Amino acid sequence: MRAGAFPAVWPLLMLGAGLAFPFAALALGQEFYLSVAARIGVYAIAATSLNLVLGYGGLISFGHAAFFGLGAYTVAVLSIAGLGSGWVAFPMAVAVAALAALLIGAISLRTRGVYFIMITLAFAQMLFYLANSIKAWGGDEGINLSARSSFGMGIDLGNDLHFYLLVLAVLTVLLVGLQRLDESRFGQAIRAIRLDETRAESIGFPVARYQLLLFVIGGALGGLAGALMVNQQRYVNPNLLYWTQSGTLMVMVILGGVGSRWGGLLGAAALLLLEETLSLYTIHWQFWVGWLLLAVVLFAPRGLAGLAARRRAGARGPH
Repeated sequence: MRAGAFPAVWPLLMLGAGLAFPFAALALGQEFYLSVAARIGVYAIAATSLNLVLGYGGLISFGHAAFFGLGAYTVAVLSIAGLGSGWVAFPMAVAVAALAALLIGAISLRTRGVYFIMITLAFAQMLFYLANSIKAWGGDEGINLSARSSFGMGIDLGNDLHFYLLVLAVLTVLLVGLQRLDESRFGQAIRAIRLDETRAESIGFPVARYQLLLFVIGGALGGLAGALMVNQQRYVNPNLLYWTQSGTLMVMVILGGVGSRWGGLLGAAALLLLEETLSLYTIHWQFWVGWLLLAVVLFAPRGLAGLAARRRAGARGPH
């Protein structure tokens, strides 16, 4: 296979590996790794939704956990109200997160730089303390789900294999959608705005409208990831809304590659696999992850995706 053809083929190879993995894990009696893979997929969706805002739009949001947590809480609250259908809960989670993103974005996007960072962080913290204070929703103890959302049609999310395949399907559609966005007029406009906002506005792009739309899309996808997360854990508490959750997603994006379509997936896989491995040897696994993050920033500023692209370019050699 030609080196130049590799980038077009490897997404198909990754999808094939993703489909084959659960059956191999079950055949070997390693169901635990199926749960780990599903968790990586959920966080990959959440990190990719942040990467859409941060990497594509150049908007450094430190409050993305707000949408992640809102999606999870929407599913949990509907569940305790007796609405356990995924056909209702998942669209509601996306809608609630999108509406929150619309309101937060409409205010936050009036600012720039560190002020934008702080306002998005402030909104997330407000929602965190609100979730803590609502005793009907469990307060700081959170909400336990008696069962995962139901879809019918032979789909049983209580089955770990079915849940993993749903996560894989959502992640695949999201990555394909990002490719289409890259090639669209909207994607080109967003790229132009990120590179030079003043120039983009001077040639007629509705900068504020495009940025708000991107922010809402990112928030909606964060809500979808939250809906999947609460189904995997069967539990949600206010920590999903806390600023450290936003920090975790940002670390994943930086590790994987800011602005790369595959950055969220690579970063989520790297961070969570490191956590699983290092936690077997030390309770201070975050210390070693910190050194890895420092190394990535210093030696691979475009993250793991950029490092892979650079190696492919080196393998092709000079033209």
